[in-house]
Amino acid sequence: MNVIRLVNKAKKGSKEALLQLIMAEKDDYYRLALTYLENSHDAMDAMAEMIVKVYENIDQLKKEEAFYSWSKTILVNCCKSMLRKQKRLVLIDDWHTSNPSQEQTSNPYLSSDRQLDIKELLIHLNEQQKEAIQLKYFHDLDYQTIADMTSVSIGTVKSRIFQGLKKLRDHYRGDVSG
Repeated sequence: MNVIRLVNKAKKGSKEALLQLIMAEKDDYYRLALTYLENSHDAMDAMAEMIVKVYENIDQLKKEEAFYSWSKTILVNCCKSMLRKQKRLVLIDDWHTSNPSQEQTSNPYLSSDRQLDIKELLIHLNEQQKEAIQLKYFHDLDYQTIADMTSVSIGTVKSRIFQGLKKLRDHYRGDVSG
């Protein structure tokens, strides 16, 4: 699949090209939306809203090769907008949906315990640290993409991840001091 070629076709109004681009990454979009919304129906709604916004604004995309980071940023903004409307902010990922292969190969009780442990640890972080760590390690996004999605500098993203991991390490070891 040639992303640049498809983006150029989509810019010229091809709904089919846009559909091909979206479908190629549909699982990543879904997991990302689920990270923020924790509800499959809301995640699907956010994806639908993202598709409409991408379709309406694709002519504003400057670099065709950046389509996926651009569209994921739009998805994150749709999710955050939905959360603001719902007056709640939930960033803890459903571990099972982000690691389905691990779930199938291991003991389901052990997997459930791991999920609880991870959620338990993440509550010790502030929202920005939690978001940055989830985007980096649960969704395997690079620092620049995370910076673009969260509208902060790369240095801020690195700092949030570093400080969050330090806090998790200290808490996990029992060195909780703050």
